[in-house]
Amino acid sequence: MKKRKILLHICCAPCSVYPIRFLVNEGLNVMGFFYKHNIHPYTECLKRQDTLQIYARLIDLRVIYQQGYQPEDFLRNVVFRESERCSYCYYDRMRSTALIAKRGKFDYYSTTLLYSKFQKHEMVKAIGESVGKSVGVSFYYHDFREGWKQGIEESKRLNMYRQQYCGCIYSEKERYHKG
Repeated sequence: MKKRKILLHICCAPCSVYPIRFLVNEGLNVMGFFYKHNIHPYTECLKRQDTLQIYARLIDLRVIYQQGYQPEDFLRNVVFRESERCSYCYYDRMRSTALIAKRGKFDYYSTTLLYSKFQKHEMVKAIGESVGKSVGVSFYYHDFREGWKQGIEESKRLNMYRQQYCGCIYSEKERYHKG
């Protein structure tokens, strides 16, 4: 019997630890997709990508790395709508993932955004399901937050680079500028 294939949007290696383990244990053939246009600055993007590459080699995970680096597209779509930036960002990342999943004939797609306690979980789920329907590839929903502690412990044990903000310039500002 052929294993079902899932394309997993990966925001960063630490957030992928538990979801990958869960999906593999569910009998799915997992491939990752690293989307990077929302990550600022470029040096941060490279740290996250390098960490994922090291982890992917360690666990023998195939990953598609988005080509190019276009933070201008992200910024153009959220400027003057900063309070709604997360919904655009979730949509753009999941739509990109779903389109690749459709092209690659994956059975499902999902996202590590469902792992983080800092993301807007219900919004991620709703957008994921909506995008899946519009693109024609099933969104695999699971509340990966149940493995939050396990993922953190494992990423620390592996000495992974662990960023302290979601990735966009706005979340970086919120991290450092309290005012």
